Amino acid sequence: MAYGKLPPFIATLATMSVGRGLLLMYTNGAPIWGLPDSFEFLGQGSIFGIPVPFILVIISTLIVWLILSYTSFGRSVYATGGNIKASYAAGIKIEFILISVFAISSFFAALGGMVLTSRLGSAQPNAATGYELDAIAAVVVGGTSLFGGEGWVLGTLLGGLLMGTLNNGMAIMNVSPYVQQVIKGMVILLAVLPSTISKKFWNE
Repeated sequence: MAYGKLPPFIATLATMSVGRGLLLMYTNGAPIWGLPDSFEFLGQGSIFGIPVPFILVIISTLIVWLILSYTSFGRSVYATGGNIKASYAAGIKIEFILISVFAISSFFAALGGMVLTSRLGSAQPNAATGYELDAIAAVVVGGTSLFGGEGWVLGTLLGGLLMGTLNNGMAIMNVSPYVQQVIKGMVILLAVLPSTISKKFWNE
């Protein structure tokens, strides 16, 4: 993506489709059982009464927040997202920043997949299908601009909590899965619309 100049969104969707297809080919669509107890601790265990997944979320959020807020790498990430041409002119290594951000994102996606697999007690090839919409909604609701250069990790955390609450609430109320998809789509539209309007206003 960094060297081929592919749009990040397209590169993400393409690699997701390839990865999911390879997984289904490898497993023939069948779940994998018999995971060790030590692995299940990752998603089902607790430390001093605190669930391990919650601890991982807090630690991950803290680390990313520190990196983005107090390092030159974090400032370069914001600069690259805000104006890639200006960042290149300022001497920022654009390819390195893009590859690093995608690698970090992949690491946390893999960590999330491990936690989900651990909680389920099995590796389901179709697990997390549709979660990409929840992830986008959480980030956008948390205040991150899809145009780049704006956002904060604590806002993403709050957006994730909001989407989790929304999903649980709709499940408890027995809302149809089809209606849930509509509601999630509307949430994304309503969250993106203000930033789009403000950006158009300032450009004019």
